[in-house]
Amino acid sequence: MSSWRALILRIGEKCPEYGGATDSKDHIETCFGVVHREIEHSGNDLLDFLLQCAEQLPHKIPFYGTVVGLLNLEYEDFVREVVEKTQTNLQDALDSGDCNRIRICLRFLTVLICSKVLQPSSLVVVFETLLSSAATTVDEEKGNPAWQARADFYITSILSCLPWGGSELVEQVPEEIERVLVGIEAYLSIRRRVSEIGLSAFKDLDKTDKVCDEKDFLEDLWGRIQDLSNTGWKLDSVPRPHLSFEAQLVAGKSHDLGPISCPEQPDLPAGLSGATLGRQKHDAELKYPQRIRRLNIFPANKIEDLQPMDRFVVEEYLLDVLLFLNGCRKECASYMVGLPVPFRYEYLMAETIFSQLLLLPDPPFKPIYYTLVIMDLCKALPGAFPAVVAGAVRALFDRISELDMECRTRLILWFSHHLSNFQFIWPWEEWAYVLDLPKWAPKRVFVQEVLEREVRLSYWDKVKQSIENAPALEELLPPKGGPDFKYSAENGDKTENALSAELNGMVKGRVTAREIIVWMEENVLPLHGIEVALGVIVQTLLDIGSKSFTHLITVLERYGQVIAKMCPDQEKQIALIGEVSSYWKNSAQMTAIAIDRMMSYRLISNLAIVRWVFSAENIEHFHTSDRLWEILRNAVNKTYNRICDLRKEISSFKKSVVAAELNASKAKAELDAAESKLTLVDGEPVLGENPVRMKRLKSYAEKAKEEEVSVRESLEAKEALLARAVYENEDLRRKKNAGRMGSIIHDNTGEMLDLLEGKALFLSLYKSFSKVLTDRLHDAYGDGGLQSDQADEMALDNEGSSAMELDQENGRPKKSLHDEGRASNGYAIGEKEQWCLTTLGYVEAFSRQYASEIWPHVELLDAEVLTDNVHPLFRKAIYSGLRRPLNAS
Repeated sequence: MSSWRALILRIGEKCPEYGGATDSKDHIETCFGVVHREIEHSGNDLLDFLLQCAEQLPHKIPFYGTVVGLLNLEYEDFVREVVEKTQTNLQDALDSGDCNRIRICLRFLTVLICSKVLQPSSLVVVFETLLSSAATTVDEEKGNPAWQARADFYITSILSCLPWGGSELVEQVPEEIERVLVGIEAYLSIRRRVSEIGLSAFKDLDKTDKVCDEKDFLEDLWGRIQDLSNTGWKLDSVPRPHLSFEAQLVAGKSHDLGPISCPEQPDLPAGLSGATLGRQKHDAELKYPQRIRRLNIFPANKIEDLQPMDRFVVEEYLLDVLLFLNGCRKECASYMVGLPVPFRYEYLMAETIFSQLLLLPDPPFKPIYYTLVIMDLCKALPGAFPAVVAGAVRALFDRISELDMECRTRLILWFSHHLSNFQFIWPWEEWAYVLDLPKWAPKRVFVQEVLEREVRLSYWDKVKQSIENAPALEELLPPKGGPDFKYSAENGDKTENALSAELNGMVKGRVTAREIIVWMEENVLPLHGIEVALGVIVQTLLDIGSKSFTHLITVLERYGQVIAKMCPDQEKQIALIGEVSSYWKNSAQMTAIAIDRMMSYRLISNLAIVRWVFSAENIEHFHTSDRLWEILRNAVNKTYNRICDLRKEISSFKKSVVAAELNASKAKAELDAAESKLTLVDGEPVLGENPVRMKRLKSYAEKAKEEEVSVRESLEAKEALLARAVYENEDLRRKKNAGRMGSIIHDNTGEMLDLLEGKALFLSLYKSFSKVLTDRLHDAYGDGGLQSDQADEMALDNEGSSAMELDQENGRPKKSLHDEGRASNGYAIGEKEQWCLTTLGYVEAFSRQYASEIWPHVELLDAEVLTDNVHPLFRKAIYSGLRRPLNAS
């Protein structure tokens, strides 16, 4: 990297704001001097790199803004290009809906005002454009309130700029900025408050402690800005290096910013209904998601006594570092521990990371990313951060019964992985009391699942050794034994054992799948029946493939046809899953892997998996183990991903058709132009062009046309699959079960099944949920008619303490007398109620995670599942996951 690039990239890092000793003025002058020398030779490269650094290291924007201000004193044209390029980037971001780029471009423009580079009135015009678009969107008559998420984002973007330049705007254009703030206040008065229903990690349902008019995120930010305004816009968390150069910067020319435009919001659907508006609202919230939902894990006095706006700014810094440095975890951790703020923020850093890890509906990145960042931060701050993380874990554990089921799963996966990187060290004796709780108590289940996941990441004896301070917890470890092969020498019928041994010998002798099928049809089925044949085939093949994952894959690839022949319909596939579960009953991991692989090879359908999970013997374990839910999640995920892949393929074909049409049109035009040059000699046409070129042009035109036709036919075939899957779902499924699907869909069997099983899967899933929940909900909570408050309070852990007071020294939660009596008194919620709470929690989680797939079929869901006699709590769980008002129609 050249020296000027390194200086721009590392600007400010040795300044006191970042914990260094070099004066920021000296550092900026050094950087400016180098850039000043390079601008004549590398102007374009410098411009692009400077803007790239400002966008991807936004916590350094005040330093970059000051450098640009100094350049403006001598290189007005260059700085004008900086302003114009930033405006272009902002407009492109608005057109494409790139939320992060919109935020950063606005922040950079605000900082340029501080450096006298930009006219303040120009930025006010940008603010008013965004404000006007937002106000129009939420207007009931002129706009489309379903897209309020975008309007809220525009207002949030304006407000989030003010910490970086509010004082300058108030000083230089007080009337204009006051007009903007009054407009924002007016907007807040007409928008609808955003409900956290379905997206809150904690089901904080203690209505006595809750304020009914609790602010949403935008209202909270507005309140923080008002507080900042009342204190004279004084802020500790935003560096102001331009103040050291104020006397010089005023001599520079302030540039104007050209107009920007906001994209039009989608039109309201022709037939207004709760479902159509809900779909649009869902689309808007996907495109313009809320950036953070604060978990508030620690008590207020633990967040380093920050001012409200300082907390917001530090959160912005942390989220930006997580976003822009996601591909470089070491650099990410380094920047996170060295932000330009004069106070400690370890607790806030932990809360912010956990808020992202547990963000609903989805975190911005895969959970493994946050796992790695937390590990690196523990290593970077060994004396402080591990204790803070431990305090967060204890605080979350204390409220585990209030935690959303999806968040609970993420927390289990993160915690087990985190411990595996720190020698599985944890004071388990603190949680040993969970053994005195019922087997369905969330705390006991949490510890059990963490230990099970640890065994997957290590081995049984190692995990047992890690809990030696609480040896009684061994009861919660998964079984140590391996596979349970029912045709071993010690078990089973001798005849069946002999059949298994014979099959084993055939496989080791590398006989073909066809030969095994013949053996099965001639020697096993006629004499022993389908049940014995299925058990022998499946268990023996699983036993052969049990040595490793690779062995399993090899067996399924070579002899999957045998299993497919044995299990052509759902009933047989359910029996097949039963055999897999029986063989791997001591290993939840291998059960999930084997079933997932069989689904990949289309030996098991997703509908069969749903039916097996909701079978009578399995539903009794819904509230005591994650084993069944993991299998169900895998099945739904795989189906959803297949459908998404096919849709992407269709989208790609559409683009290819457009490109092919352009190529064909261009080739035809060239050929027509050449043919038009024919001349007449003695009344006979004679080619005016070179005959060789004419032949080549004609060949190009024919090939381009053929390619266009080919791509178009491929697109039509894919679209036909999609259409037939929608309109002929049940009919095609019956034909498939009858063995006639191949003649209908030819070579696209797999893709057709992907689409068939998409809508059918979710319908089957919700019907299954409804069937198992109906009677149990009536038994536990009556026939319905619960008020919303009563329904919400179901999920309250009556013994949990909402105040998570932490010990001053080690961040551990203090035990109240209520907590001390928990082990002896037991868990307050009965088994029926806990079963209902757990299952309803998964209903909400599935609805939320796959809302994009469910919304297009919501009318069908209403007609076939959410009928008038459905229990209100079941309806509420689905509506909550879809973020759909309960009175939607």
